[in-house]
Amino acid sequence: MREGPRSFNRLAQPIKTLAQRFAYLGLVVTAVGLMILGKVDQLLLDGFRANVTDAVAPILDAVSQPVESVSRAVDHVREIGRLQQENARLRENEARLLQWQAAARKLEAENKMLRDLLNFVPGPEPSFITARVIADTGGAFAHSLILNAGARDGVTKGEAAVTGEGLVGRVDSVGAHSARILLITDLNSRIPVLVGPNRTRAIMAGNNSDQPRLIHLPPGETVAPGDRVVTSGHGGVLPAGLPIGQVVTVSDSSINVQPLVDRNRLEYIRVLDYGLGGIVRTPENDRAHLENRKAGIGKGARPRTP
Repeated sequence: MREGPRSFNRLAQPIKTLAQRFAYLGLVVTAVGLMILGKVDQLLLDGFRANVTDAVAPILDAVSQPVESVSRAVDHVREIGRLQQENARLRENEARLLQWQAAARKLEAENKMLRDLLNFVPGPEPSFITARVIADTGGAFAHSLILNAGARDGVTKGEAAVTGEGLVGRVDSVGAHSARILLITDLNSRIPVLVGPNRTRAIMAGNNSDQPRLIHLPPGETVAPGDRVVTSGHGGVLPAGLPIGQVVTVSDSSINVQPLVDRNRLEYIRVLDYGLGGIVRTPENDRAHLENRKAGIGKGARPRTP
């Protein structure tokens, strides 16, 4: 009885070895047969391949689901890490903004108190209109723009043209339905400015390039790259305090200013009327300002003038 399993194993071992050899030979024969069948009948082979794919597809789908779930979990963990870093950065920005807000409120209260002590009279609030740029007449010898608003809309010569970033130029000529803006980079542009924390007086002169120059600085005064440039209001043409740009290069030959406004990206321009007549007054400007006063124009957009 004990020799039964051993005798069975001795008989089964040759059969198992023979089956393995014939299985390998059978797979080779099957592969060769499929290759010959594919050459003979392509449609039949395609149908067989499709049936095999349909049979294996559920298995592949079941296997891919855990892999996809793991991939989603890894992406989720990475996203959580990114969100934590972003949250930390936003918290730091919030803290800095709160500090600046507190400083701004303190300065605002101090400014109001000093104004009250000095009995300061603030300047008039400007009226304005917003117009669209319809043409750029700039070239090698002129930098100017054409707006789709003119005298009928209340635009007068000499008014400041600005965007949200800063000063663009001033109104050089006015038609009934259009106005020409002389840009601050034009060769004919001369603007009194204040430079840097010392409020150094200078003239910003256009030179038909993207960076106007500072000229006529007082003797002994110096400026440095990064100094902010704003209008001074001298001459009565432009109001004081309009931002223009900052000093970028300082050399013995020139001091260049980089404007805040990119002239190549101008679409809409706001024309401001501060009621300034300038040094040289014209009957047209006087008449327009008188009509505006009669109309009671204050803050906001100006109505059309007849």
